[in-house]
Amino acid sequence: MKHLFLDTNTLFDVVLDRAPFSEQGAKIFDLRFNNQLKLYASSLSYSTVYYVLKKSNSHTETITILKKLNDLIETIDVTDAIIKKSLYSDFSDFEDAIQNFSAKSNKKIDAVVTRNQKDFKKSDLLVLSPEEALAIVKK
Repeated sequence: MKHLFLDTNTLFDVVLDRAPFSEQGAKIFDLRFNNQLKLYASSLSYSTVYYVLKKSNSHTETITILKKLNDLIETIDVTDAIIKKSLYSDFSDFEDAIQNFSAKSNKKIDAVVTRNQKDFKKSDLLVLSPEEALAIVKK
């Protein structure tokens, strides 16, 4: 079973139904429903997703969406060690550094899934687009 860390933009694609990107994200979640892979996300992503969803949904609706998401994804806590590694990293974007080091903190993770692969060029993890992740999982 593959273990995939989902960058926040991949979560946005699914919860905001951002076509055409939501199609690949939905397929990744379908594979999770069928127990063909395990999904992870940083605890940081929840506050970011909440902030964006709350602009067009009520608090209750937004929390309901996050609860459904949380049922499907294992959350990786952002620790002091992750923050320190991010602060002293060569990443040009602090949020991406936090995502990267959150993923690295769990040794089970096979890859980071993001549409912004260029943001992870400093990562020593395997970084895949949603399409690439689907191709690997289906092998």
